[in-house]
Amino acid sequence: MAELGGPAAFEVSEALLAPAALQKLTTWLSPSFPVGSYTYSHGLEWAIEDGSATTPDALQTWLVAILRHGAGHSDAIVFCHAWRGRGTVLRHIAELAAAFQPSRERHLESTAQGNAFLEAVRAAWPNRALDEAATALAGLAVPYPVAVAAAAAAHDIPLAPALTATLTAFVANIVSAGVRAIPIGQSAGQKIIAALAPVAVEVAQASEGLTLDDLGGAALRADIG
Repeated sequence: MAELGGPAAFEVSEALLAPAALQKLTTWLSPSFPVGSYTYSHGLEWAIEDGSATTPDALQTWLVAILRHGAGHSDAIVFCHAWRGRGTVLRHIAELAAAFQPSRERHLESTAQGNAFLEAVRAAWPNRALDEAATALAGLAVPYPVAVAAAAAAHDIPLAPALTATLTAFVANIVSAGVRAIPIGQSAGQKIIAALAPVAVEVAQASEGLTLDDLGGAALRADIG
């Protein structure tokens, strides 16, 4: 399993992404994948109710803050380390990521999706390396970024596209919630996703060289929400 060496590796790995890896990523991160992502808004409904995110521009600003200073930042760091982690190291990362969830609701949001993701991938795409990762994670409430990273690594999907796609899917899921709940039009939602694509790449690239000591966030209203 090849290790990636820095931001430049993001461009290289994307160019070399195999069709089979692309198929897995698009399937695993699809809204139809059975992890229940449609039931979570990452606190957005609260932000809509209190007037913080009631327009397309406000929703975009809200999401930029989450990507750069909230769960996007922390989950990206966790993802990088989980992608590389094996055995007890992977288990430690999962425990740390679960402990970093700022509330009971966010803990449920991340771990319910993480455990469902692992179960679905293992059932449909049997893989010895992922079985070993699941054994290391046995008995834990596994956060979503840890689950996706472990599956990507086990299936030899490079870190860069796996992380970038995961962050983009995260954005798309919250935008979808905004389209329904604010509400805003479908076209406005897609414009937000397109505008945030470079931010997702930026966060992914920046996280590749960070350590677990860099975990943390400042998106306090989103955490409260």
